[in-house]
Amino acid sequence: MNAAPTLLLPKAPVLVAGRTEAAWIDSDGEIETLSLAEAAKRVVLEPPILCHARATAERLGQQGFAAYDLLELFAFVHPARFCLPTPRGLIAALELPAPGDLAGQAAGLIAAAQRLLADLADPARGPGGIDYDRYARPVARAMHACGWRWAPYALTALGEAVPEQSGPVRPVGMDIWRDLPEWSEDAPPPNPSHFPVDPAEARARLAELLGGSAEARPSQADYASAASAAFAPREEEDAPALVLAEAGTGVGKTLGYVAPASVWAEKNKGTVWISTYTRNLQHQIDGELDRLFPDPALKAQKVVVRKGRENYLCLLNLEEAVRALPMRPQDGVALGLMARWAAATRAGDLVGGDFPAWLAHLLGRPRTSGLSDRRGECIYAACQHYHKCFVEKSIRRARRAEIVIANHALVMIQAALGGGDGGGENAASLPTRYVFDEGHHVFDAADGAFSGHLTALEMVELRRWLLGAEGRGTSRARGLKTRVEDMIAGEDRAEEALRRVLHAARCLPGEGWNSRIGEGQPDGPAEALLALVRKQTYARQPDRSSPYGMETDAHPPLDGLLDAAATLEGALGALLQPIQELKKRISAKLETEADQLDTAARQRMEAVLRSLTRRGEVQIGGWRGMLKALPEGTPDEFVDWFAVDRFDGRDMDYGMHRHWVDPTLPFIRSVVEPAQGVLVTSATLRDGSGEVERDWAAAEARTGSRHLPAPAVRVAVPSPFDYPNQTRVYVVTDVRKDDLGQVAAAYRSLFQASGGGGLGLFTAISRLRAVHGRIAAPLDQAGIPLYAQHVDGLDTSTLIDIFRAEEAACLLGTDAVRDGVDVPGRSLRLLVFDRVPWPRPDILHRARREHFGKRAYDDMITRLRLKQAFGRLVRRGDDHGVFVLLDPMMPSRLAGAFPEGVAVQRVGLAEAVAGVREFFGTADEAAEQAGQARG
Repeated sequence: MNAAPTLLLPKAPVLVAGRTEAAWIDSDGEIETLSLAEAAKRVVLEPPILCHARATAERLGQQGFAAYDLLELFAFVHPARFCLPTPRGLIAALELPAPGDLAGQAAGLIAAAQRLLADLADPARGPGGIDYDRYARPVARAMHACGWRWAPYALTALGEAVPEQSGPVRPVGMDIWRDLPEWSEDAPPPNPSHFPVDPAEARARLAELLGGSAEARPSQADYASAASAAFAPREEEDAPALVLAEAGTGVGKTLGYVAPASVWAEKNKGTVWISTYTRNLQHQIDGELDRLFPDPALKAQKVVVRKGRENYLCLLNLEEAVRALPMRPQDGVALGLMARWAAATRAGDLVGGDFPAWLAHLLGRPRTSGLSDRRGECIYAACQHYHKCFVEKSIRRARRAEIVIANHALVMIQAALGGGDGGGENAASLPTRYVFDEGHHVFDAADGAFSGHLTALEMVELRRWLLGAEGRGTSRARGLKTRVEDMIAGEDRAEEALRRVLHAARCLPGEGWNSRIGEGQPDGPAEALLALVRKQTYARQPDRSSPYGMETDAHPPLDGLLDAAATLEGALGALLQPIQELKKRISAKLETEADQLDTAARQRMEAVLRSLTRRGEVQIGGWRGMLKALPEGTPDEFVDWFAVDRFDGRDMDYGMHRHWVDPTLPFIRSVVEPAQGVLVTSATLRDGSGEVERDWAAAEARTGSRHLPAPAVRVAVPSPFDYPNQTRVYVVTDVRKDDLGQVAAAYRSLFQASGGGGLGLFTAISRLRAVHGRIAAPLDQAGIPLYAQHVDGLDTSTLIDIFRAEEAACLLGTDAVRDGVDVPGRSLRLLVFDRVPWPRPDILHRARREHFGKRAYDDMITRLRLKQAFGRLVRRGDDHGVFVLLDPMMPSRLAGAFPEGVAVQRVGLAEAVAGVREFFGTADEAAEQAGQARG
């Protein structure tokens, strides 16, 4: 019997940094409370044990310092496992006693380190999957050679001898791709049948999903019954069964539409695509589907989460980074942890899946989330990892799944390209049944998917895709030649077309373009036009010193700009012509050698053709159309403008932009009309103007259903919540919104009155940062942790996870937080908006305002934003919440954003603070009495 491995801890201090002070346990076990300044001095002298080194450094005002970061150890021991990146979160994930103050958290980190090393010594507690020990030891050895501070202690726990010196880096054992399972090709599935879903079937399936002990929810059953109309067979071409369904918060719309969707998929042997706007909701829906398929193995066959390929780990990128490790040992920690995760991950999803988002912030994006195929460099079947590729695996699983959970952007791009996202999709594989959850965002998603951008960064990206990394010696930048040269070898005309493509691509901006344009020395036709776009944009700005982006109308153009546009349009035409010739030659080879090509070769050639279509005919063709329109003026259905994008006062991009005035037109044509049935659903589809027909007309305009020949089925199921008793709405009348000192004082007072659980929403990042700087310290002293988007550095989903877990915490954020947060319970009980969220009066909004009804359009968008924000407060029957708007200028016509029966009270700040304190005191007493009654 083998002796138990020895568990050793570093003889190092432990540090937990708060907002105003820090807890320090020295190597002899003595606990001290330090100022942040004193802690900053000590960490330079002695590397501490801590949780999240980068966040700690930011709190101490340091650029960085050596440390034993327990998050790195957690990611090594428990890859693909969830953990909040805070001391409390780490301790909770390891099921250790919850700590109290900072000193308790520091002591908890010692226990966490001991538990992690004990877990590592016991393979039974590991992540499972591929042989745990087989990869743990060699990866730890490679990380030790790269200087990982935890490596000696990890190796000791694994029963391995620790090398006396680090020695040369040999990344043996990081090649986890060797043992990943392969997918195999199957015959294409047959087309689904067209049997409808009877409302009674939907109700029955919903009852099964809820189980016999579930509380009766008539509104949910009514919703499921009405949603079944979207699964009726189509009776006319380009006229799908379309249902617009508004389901108030608390109805339970997810299971409500899953019920008829799953019945249809089962009856017709087909696939229903459920599309969301946010990744967060994708994974919530995936969790809900455990009710439909409680067996994980069966669920893996029936349910697939689909995203664009830029969301998945590219195994070829990982391999190339690992092979470069002997020359770049500084990447060893990141790549070792990525190898551990890649061996344990369920789907290879780097965004919102089982990848810890904080790892990218901790270790840097280039060697973590940056290992995805973000630049369209995939070589498909020519890649040695093709049959293990996470993206290709998800594509093939989706073809045979009953439920595919996707996002609006992927659905729209896939449909616009006639099937596929540039990968191994079949052009005939477009879905026939869709559910668009978060349907109020269909307009915004279509706006992004069907817009055109002739900008420096877009053109640089195309040049890189065509030419690869010019003169930089990095193999990750694979140009078009790498992708196609072997498939056209010996084909003289194809090889000549390729040479012409590579030559013509040099008309696009090259390395150093920004400096040349800024200095007035552009090189080539693209840079010449961009320099004039920059000049026109700057010349027509009222405030050139603004640190933010600038824009101006494309018309009338500066002298010389039309000539520059014509020159670039001709250069792009000279690039497009050989691309089309190359496409023609590859297509001909596909046809003439059909009996000689194996499946992999055929798929690779088809993928290249799709990429050339998307990057060539679609993108370049769109750019040429924009340039050709400059002399005559923009077509009525579009809006064109010039812009300079800036970050912290520095120019980052220049270019011309084109958007549809009504982006639901291409959405209807490319997505909805070809489908058999579509359900568009949300808690906030309709406007709140107070006029029923006008409110539905707004929903039809925002979803595009008004462009169909037959009207959509309208469904409205009210929320079961008692909003008049569960919520309060205050409009504060005596805080000057242009005085950030007053605004900050209001946030501080309101957050203290609620005892935390506050979400602060802002219309501008600068206002958020200014308020955060004023209130973080006093809230921390009051025992209320404050987190902030654009301040803490963590990604939004991680911030929301922390906010959800810490009931006394408060969070400041912008639109992304308003739309993506789902925090039931007391963790979100107060929502404070800094001012009325009117739409930004930019050029695009100006055109849409004119098209959609002037002031009524402004009011509709603003009510929708207020409605969405208010909807965050009450997520379940026992929630209570207060909504506060710090803007006395809110017009009464916006009050329709709030549920019927909820009074909007216009009060001073002192009265609002007292009302918050009293409301939650009463709510807490009621909750306590209800708990005693249940007991």
